[in-house]
Amino acid sequence: MSAEKAVFGFGAHSTIDDGTELLHMVQQADRDGLDHFSLSDHPYLGTRLDAYATIGFVLGRTQHLAGFANVTNLPTRPPAMLARTVTSLSALSGGRIVLGIGAGGLWDRISDMGVPRLTPTAAVEAFEEAIVLVKKLSGGGPPVSYRGRHYQVDTIEPAPVAAPPVWTGSVGPKSLAATGRVADGWIPGHAADWLSERYRSSRPVIDEAAAAAGRDPRKIRTVFNLPGRITDQPLPATRDTDGRWIGGSVDQWIEELTSAVLEHGASGFTLFSVGGGTQDIVSLSRWTGEIVPAVREAISKESV
Repeated sequence: MSAEKAVFGFGAHSTIDDGTELLHMVQQADRDGLDHFSLSDHPYLGTRLDAYATIGFVLGRTQHLAGFANVTNLPTRPPAMLARTVTSLSALSGGRIVLGIGAGGLWDRISDMGVPRLTPTAAVEAFEEAIVLVKKLSGGGPPVSYRGRHYQVDTIEPAPVAAPPVWTGSVGPKSLAATGRVADGWIPGHAADWLSERYRSSRPVIDEAAAAAGRDPRKIRTVFNLPGRITDQPLPATRDTDGRWIGGSVDQWIEELTSAVLEHGASGFTLFSVGGGTQDIVSLSRWTGEIVPAVREAISKESV
């Protein structure tokens, strides 16, 4: 639902042992012209690569694509420090960073990290405050003092770097409304897509909140986490009995994603495997080399 060009990426859930393979995949995606890569942020899992350490390393080994945590585990990353992290990554990479952020979902594990447990309402309040504070601590200007219910800073100098785009993983109505008020993009939860009831019922909440805050709802992207198979032959049905996209041939993917952008306002897609993990290298190569260029071309023709 944005006038900006659609963006295409892939997502990974990488363990420490996967580091070499991940770097190879990201560098190939960078050469093939993909727009972004994403990593999950689960710091309570000892075998996982830390999202921001990995993003910084990978951005230093690539030239074009952006990185983002899908989504940042906010309760374990204080927003004033998060602002320093993302503005530094932006400065070092030439702006190739997106701040993906969520209120926190797995509170049993989050609290295991020594983080005080928040109620759902308080978690959403903290989530909105965090986005506001990250933006205040970006873009230069006079020192910032901020007094929120959950976060406070005193006369902190903002970084002289613009805040990166903020994409949220909002699910509930309060979180969706916060996205409309302060964020730049939305990643529908549970891999909901443009034909799902979750999308149809959730996106209006964002739009109404944005309009009430004096913002243009069309400026808030919808970027879909999109699991699915890329098959050699067309599938007889590309959606399951619940209507969820399961994949298909290259041509079926091209037709579906072109329709998603032109008819349903999709702003971007992050490819995952069917189980929600990292796609295999063959499928990723078909995504970057065949599907994405064809969808871009089809969109471009319709836009002329």
